[in-house]
Amino acid sequence: MTAPAPVLILKTGSYAIHHGQLGIIRSLGRLGIPVYTVAEDHLTPAGTSRYLAGNFVWHAGDLPRPQLLEALAKIGKNLNRPTILIPTDDLGAILVAEESARLRQWFVFPDISAGLPRKLANKQMLYALCRQIGVPCPNTRCPTSISDVHEFAVSARFPIVVKPAAGWLHPKLRVSIVHSEQELVDVWHWAGGSQNPNLLLQEYIPPGADWFFHGYCNGASDCLAGFTGMKLRSYPPHAGMTTLGRSITNDVLLHHAQTLLKAISYAGIMDLDFRFDERDRQYKLLDFNPRIGAQFRLFVDDNGLDVARALYRDLTGQTVRPSKQVDGRVLVVEPDDLRASMNYFRRGELSAYDWLRSFKGRKEFAWLNWDDPLPFLMVWARFAIRGVGKILRIGPFKSNATCQSAGMDQERKPDQVIPLSRYGLWSGLISVVGSLRHYLARPWWN
Repeated sequence: MTAPAPVLILKTGSYAIHHGQLGIIRSLGRLGIPVYTVAEDHLTPAGTSRYLAGNFVWHAGDLPRPQLLEALAKIGKNLNRPTILIPTDDLGAILVAEESARLRQWFVFPDISAGLPRKLANKQMLYALCRQIGVPCPNTRCPTSISDVHEFAVSARFPIVVKPAAGWLHPKLRVSIVHSEQELVDVWHWAGGSQNPNLLLQEYIPPGADWFFHGYCNGASDCLAGFTGMKLRSYPPHAGMTTLGRSITNDVLLHHAQTLLKAISYAGIMDLDFRFDERDRQYKLLDFNPRIGAQFRLFVDDNGLDVARALYRDLTGQTVRPSKQVDGRVLVVEPDDLRASMNYFRRGELSAYDWLRSFKGRKEFAWLNWDDPLPFLMVWARFAIRGVGKILRIGPFKSNATCQSAGMDQERKPDQVIPLSRYGLWSGLISVVGSLRHYLARPWWN
């Protein structure tokens, strides 16, 4: 019997806590498929899963493309057999498409047009494409100067949505909702202004029904797996990642999404976000993520197939039979949904009764799983460590150097540990933790 082809999960960003990565590990690992991943250190939550075959530790997000390709080549040679490659972020999807000729020496992945993932992941290019092919989307503008910002503010109706056009160019810039021209100007300057024009100003669609579509298309752009569901809560509210979602079949949205995928000749896994606009009764496309979505485990069909399994079966030459999705499943992202719920409570948008009702259905927890408990314990441990770290940096133990650094131009990263010489115990503790962190984050090939 031939051994199953291995899978490598590619992360190019710096995010140690990622439930989508764990979802892939559990979904494929339970089938006996050897799953490997790229991680920031040896103790990421996903890295402790019993279903993980191996962990390649390196800071991919810090590497320029030539070194990134060199590191992937080392992994490919180490695995020493064709390996299915699944990127979990936009930059990874762009890398795989644009460097496909080189990466196919070691890896297997869908054959997609080299420039398409970049066009879809960049919001400015995406909305231009939508207008070109007639897909409903919000009105947008990408300013290149402060005068563009003021001009937009004069004609715009506040509030408006501000987001990075290309998220990988400015990872710290998050989606935000601004309510005045001054707020908009402040965000423009904070984001780098005309020195780094990467802001997209988007028409605000009043909160309503937020939907998403997850699917997988083969090389002929036939949708072999397609699922729809509703985003019930997100963090930050109405503008962030899904923390609670429910699978609900929406035939109209399925048709819209599959027509779009065929029109652009898409191949691979995708995650699309829509908002239903009550004003004109249209589903507006907000985001097109040309890779697997973190909440993909919300969706399975009658045969237990999710998008990761559909991709694996297709790329290994197995038959993928489209089947009806299972409705009523609920995905809960435990730590983040707690924060989201508190925000909805404070905003008066959620009652205790509605909160309890929101969990009704077959639940899939992002982290908690009784046959694989370590990732759940590790994610809470890392949240606790992160909280203590924030207290040490901004609390009563903060050193004079830290207090004065706001106005100084220093060569250090924001999360770098600062020696606290005046507090010997804390200084020693931080030194030990820092040393342990560097040890755990050493590259796998060293």
